[in-house]
Amino acid sequence: MMDSTTVASSAHPSHTDLTKRVDSSTPPPHEFTDPAAGERSRWMLVAESGCWLAGLASLGIFLTVQMQQRASAQDALQAFYAQQPTAGFVETVESVIDAADKSDWSPSRIEDYETHASGAAIAALGVLRIPSLSLEAPVFEGALDHELDRGPGWIRGTAPIGSRGNLAIAGHRDGFFRALKDIGEGDVIEVLGRDSRTRYTVTDTWVVAPDAVQVLAPTDENSLTLVTCYPFYFVGHAPERFIVRAVADTI
Repeated sequence: MMDSTTVASSAHPSHTDLTKRVDSSTPPPHEFTDPAAGERSRWMLVAESGCWLAGLASLGIFLTVQMQQRASAQDALQAFYAQQPTAGFVETVESVIDAADKSDWSPSRIEDYETHASGAAIAALGVLRIPSLSLEAPVFEGALDHELDRGPGWIRGTAPIGSRGNLAIAGHRDGFFRALKDIGEGDVIEVLGRDSRTRYTVTDTWVVAPDAVQVLAPTDENSLTLVTCYPFYFVGHAPERFIVRAVADTI
């Protein structure tokens, strides 16, 4: 004999049983494929492949540039070492620096020179000699005020030491170039380079305004132009420039 509980459980199947029956008796829904989705997938594959190819191309370009830069750096380094002065040249410049006659220099110029003199010989481009004035001076690159504290400087843009053209060298009027106050036509000037020696003969001297850059213009002849402030003993910023022009013979 079944009680009411048994009847209820037999007559009324549970929700779980109904779900199972529905699942087992209901055919699976029809699967629908979107053509547009497939097309999008193909384009994504193409785009991804393009990105990979672009990345590989960029990497190739980067590596090529790096190799070129490394080769350029090596060439520059070799050129730098090729331009370094020989030991004999450095010793010559060092002796000129040590023997500099500073008896007619201003106290501030002496101080500036001695501050920059140590180790400067390795950077020198040449040596300037004027026997009639007992002047020997190292020549460096650059003609800015602080560059001239080491000694006379080659004016950038003019002919380099040892080459043809107008070689221009500037110097402070209260340092090495104070001796130019006594220079005259016919005096001999010698410029010693790292691998050259050129002798010049003074042909003219004159005074110009500070902006008279025509004195630095290229010349057909092998010439030397010395530039310093003028007057030599002027207090403050000197208003003019003293110019020495010489013509060269290579020896």
